[in-house]
Parts: sequence; C-alpha cells; structure tokens
Amino acid sequence: MTRTEAYLALNLIPQVGPVRVKKLLRHFGSPEAVLAAKSRDLILVDGIGQTHADAISQWESQIDLAGECKKIEERGLKLLTQEDPLYPRLLREIHDPPVLLYVWGELLPRDHNAIGIVGSRHATHYGLSATKKLAFQIAYAGYTVISGLARGIDTAAHEAALAAKGRTIAVIGSGIGKLYPPENMALAERIAQNGAVLSEYPVDRIADKQTFPYRNRVVAGWSCGLVVVEAPVRSGSLITAQQAADQGRTVYAVPGPIDKPTSAGCNRLIQQGAKLIMDGADVLDDLMSLFPTAPTAPKVQESTPAAELSLDERILYDAIGTEEAHINDITTQSGLTAATVNATLMRLEMKRLVRALPGRRYVRMV
Repeated sequence: MTRTEAYLALNLIPQVGPVRVKKLLRHFGSPEAVLAAKSRDLILVDGIGQTHADAISQWESQIDLAGECKKIEERGLKLLTQEDPLYPRLLREIHDPPVLLYVWGELLPRDHNAIGIVGSRHATHYGLSATKKLAFQIAYAGYTVISGLARGIDTAAHEAALAAKGRTIAVIGSGIGKLYPPENMALAERIAQNGAVLSEYPVDRIADKQTFPYRNRVVAGWSCGLVVVEAPVRSGSLITAQQAADQGRTVYAVPGPIDKPTSAGCNRLIQQGAKLIMDGADVLDDLMSLFPTAPTAPKVQESTPAAELSLDERILYDAIGTEEAHINDITTQSGLTAATVNATLMRLEMKRLVRALPGRRYVRMV
C-alpha cells in the first residue's frame, strides 16, 4: 500500500472524518500506522470511541479500496494529500482540512493565490452582471477564481474566469462521478482543462444537504479572500462567509438594492464589517499587503475599436446586429460552438461592446 492509498482508505472509512483523522495522525505518526493499529490502541486517542476504533481496525472489511482506486484510474483523476506541495497552504491550516482531494484537471503553484466568489443559486440579472465583471477582472489579474459550480453566481464566476483566459477551480459537494448540478457537466469539462474540479468525497458519492455546507468550508479555507455577490439573509453563501471570517479570511460583499431580498444578506454583511466592493480592483488593492507583487485588475474599456477584436469577437459582434438577440439565435447566426459563444460574449461584455439582458438576450452597446 502506498502512502496515498493509506490516506484514501482513511478517507473512505465511515464516520471518521477530517478532525479525527488529524488526531489519529498526530498520535500514530502516519496513515499506515493508523490502519495497522489495534482497536485497544485506537480508543486511547481523544475523540475515538469504540465504534470508530472497531471501524478503523477492521477497515479492510469496511471499505472497497481496490474498487475506489479503479474508479479513480478509469476517470483519470489524481489524489492530493496534505503532504503534497500543491495542497493549498491556507486550507491546510483550518480546523478540519480535507484528508485528501480528488482532482479532475491540474493544480498549479499559482492556485495557492485564490479568491472565492459565492452567491445565490437564484441570482438576478444584477447579481450575474456583477459576478461576471468581478470574476473576469480577478482572473485576468492573475488570481485563481474558486467557487462551488452551483447554479447562479457560482456558474457565472467560473464562466467569467474562463472568458478571461484565467484559472478557476470548482469545489463540488458530491463525488466527481456524480457531478451536481448535472447540467454543468460541460462547464466542468472546460474548468478541468483550465484549472480543476475538486471533491473530498468518494467518486460515486451523491450530493445531499450535508455535503454542500461541508464543501463550503473548502472554498472559504482555500481562499485568501471571499467575495459574496448576492445572497438572501438565510443562505449557504452567508454560511460560507461566516466560515471565511472564522478562518481569518477577509470577506467582501457587493451592495444591492435595499428592497431586494436577494441583496439583503450582502447588505447585512457590510453592516457587520464586510468590505464593500464595486470593482475587482477593490479586492486586489486590499490583498496587495498579502501579495505585494500581484498585478492589479485591468480597467474595463469604455469602447474597443473593431480592429482590436479577435476573429471570434468580430464574428459574434456582427451576429448580434443592432437589435437585441437571444443567445441561441446568436450561436446559430455566428456558426461558432456554444462554449466559444459563451466565452466570447463574456469578453465583449467586459469590453462594454455588448450588454447582457434578462432571458439570455444580448444587445450591442456601441
């Protein structure tokens, strides 16, 4: 058994969890030693009851390690343990860091410098527009955008980072083999080519109400700062914000209309001390004290001459025409793939050449 397989086995044992694993490793020194320990020795560790001790000492009959290894190999996944230099430094410092992470894609050293962006699954046009602007600027400036691949704000953050040709990481609340929401599979594939999709859960673990809040601690713990774009007073995004604050991270919030429930959570965060932001540079300038050599966010251009557009941008700009058009019609008219259209429209938005309207419609601005 390799060291990584030993960590995998510990991660698969039911009801053990990251906190108990951390205590066991501190006591026994290595994952192999934990798996080899007798029940009578395991029970001496703080937080390890008889049930846990029996499960660990009988681990070979409790889990299917070979089966899980086969699934990992078949999907081309990698496993990242806390001993790996690519394991996020900040995440390693939280109270309950994941025992290991399943990685679909590739992590780079620059991904240590990540900024989390979270918000409502039921985002408004205002929230989506703000997310696109912030995530595009942050990714373009060289920071990795990390979010949870959920509908709404998370999806917009990942798409904007990809449109900026930057790095983005999706931390999901299910196993990679049971990706949720399923309609984001195409987006997940693009993320895996320009970053990574990550999970601490076994390949075929189905998401549930407990896995999502647990996933949120990874987004908060990995990030050097967390941006909340749009959130009601009771939402998972505010739980993530609280986790980030508890972990010593700076929390940023986008203000919204005082009569909109979708902005009530962000406005309340600002009341409680979160930093109000209106531009990606607000976040980046604040983080300069942590990363003094990091670049600043680019200023969004007021207009861009046609000569400065790429071929895809020119094709798409012409396909929109002078009247507002639905994205399906734009895709058909342009002859480009849906993925290219999504990314290129985002770039045109950032250049203020087109405006996104409700109902996935777009119109020229100049």
